[in-house]
Amino acid sequence: MKEILKQFRPFDFILIGLALLLSFTPAIVSTYVYNQAANEESKLVAIVSINGEIVDELPLQEGDHTEKTYCPNPGQYNIVEVDGTSIRVREDNSPDQIAVNTGWINKRGQILVCLPHQLLIEIVERGDPSEQNEDELILPL
Repeated sequence: MKEILKQFRPFDFILIGLALLLSFTPAIVSTYVYNQAANEESKLVAIVSINGEIVDELPLQEGDHTEKTYCPNPGQYNIVEVDGTSIRVREDNSPDQIAVNTGWINKRGQILVCLPHQLLIEIVERGDPSEQNEDELILPL
């Protein structure tokens, strides 16, 4: 070990320390940007679409509790529950129950899918309409 340390010069230790310090910079910057975005006032909206057509937009805001039933086709149903800033498919009659087992979602970009019923719920962010361009609006595909 002493032989290895003899090969290092004082400037080598400075370079190694600087490299270590710089390696943490991306993590610090990402954390700062994420926290700033979380502190900004934004409105989350859950967009419900069936067969690719938007059928409902449910605002996700504190204090609201709503349940809606969607019947995409005869004999099919999905009960969607909104509780504050979270949404879930509480019950449906699909054979695999994937949407029900997914549970609550509450972050922008999260999606609930019930393929047999072709039901899609996506959370998007809507800012103040006067500040937002049409190009910035995030809609499901």
